[in-house]
Amino acid sequence: MGRILLSEGDITALAVDAIVNAANTDLRLGTGVAGAIRELGGPGIQAECDAIGPIALGAAALTGAGALPARHVIHAAAMRPGEKVSAESLRAATRASLELARENGLHSIAFPALGTGVGGFSVAACAEVMLEEVRAHLAGATSLETVHFVLFGEPAYRVFEQVEDAERVRATLARFTR
Repeated sequence: MGRILLSEGDITALAVDAIVNAANTDLRLGTGVAGAIRELGGPGIQAECDAIGPIALGAAALTGAGALPARHVIHAAAMRPGEKVSAESLRAATRASLELARENGLHSIAFPALGTGVGGFSVAACAEVMLEEVRAHLAGATSLETVHFVLFGEPAYRVFEQVEDAERVRATLARFTR
């Protein structure tokens, strides 16, 4: 089974098979993580998005990573432009990103806290949804060996850490009560 790693930092600096972009269905690289990807990765990423998009809500698309250290960018469409993220769209976009990574034989992927910026989704709810999806994915057949969560700022990191720790405690207690 693959492992989940949590860190605080800049997702665009990671040398992984793919970083995940908090995308909208139009695949327009706007602000936040998407803006950093556009700025640091170069205009080729937006050009690839333009050739692919738009995509369905909850879907994901794969592009190159331009000048970024990652090999690819997975664009997870958890929201429509001008709208907010829902638990359902976040869950679907996370799952679609993981499946796209599996289909492409990727071994490492890095997620930000999708939808917690412009998307208006709470960090705590985001952590619960995304970590649950990643754990379920890693329990099945997958090429992924490492799933990073790269959180912007210590408060977001601490929330993800608490959610992951609570799951570890729950799993440990479940083993003892069998």
